[in-house]
Amino acid sequence: MAVQPVRILAFAGSARRESFNVRLATAAAAAARAAGAEVTLLDMREYAMPLFDQDLEAESGMPERAAAFKQQLVDHAGWLIACPEYNSAITPLLKNAIDWASRKTGDEPPLAAFRGKTCALLSASPGALGGLRGLGGVRSILSSIGVLVLPDQLALPAAHEAFDVEGRLIDARRQQALEGVAGALVEVTRRLHG
Repeated sequence: MAVQPVRILAFAGSARRESFNVRLATAAAAAARAAGAEVTLLDMREYAMPLFDQDLEAESGMPERAAAFKQQLVDHAGWLIACPEYNSAITPLLKNAIDWASRKTGDEPPLAAFRGKTCALLSASPGALGGLRGLGGVRSILSSIGVLVLPDQLALPAAHEAFDVEGRLIDARRQQALEGVAGALVEVTRRLHG
């Protein structure tokens, strides 16, 4: 009997067209595919949602794009998230998406999109720390709602010089580190969900 490939969702917490984190999520998706995963690369520009508001939710239910994003989380066992750092913290876009996806709908159990999922965190920035300061907050949020966040992560400094014209990492050591993080996510997710 053939083993089903593990399903990984890759996305960035940014909707900016020239986002370094979108580039990093794309490179991570390729690394996860090379490690044997079936990967969906999600573009957050396609999941525009209003700022989370319980009154809006009570009046209209979950917005369509928020529900679609939540379903993507549900449908994939593991996630690769490239997280920009805004003022040493998580981006409003990513926090808002998590908040909407955490809402219970119907008779599903609480935090159905999060509990038991695995995740690897990445960041990229033109700065010297590569967005590292924002990853702790993302890790804390996801861990507190039932996600197993891998200890290995990648922060990519000088991101404006890190990619070639085809979107691959120029530095072989950084590419190897990215492949290590993506490969670890695939392996852990396979063990837990395979």
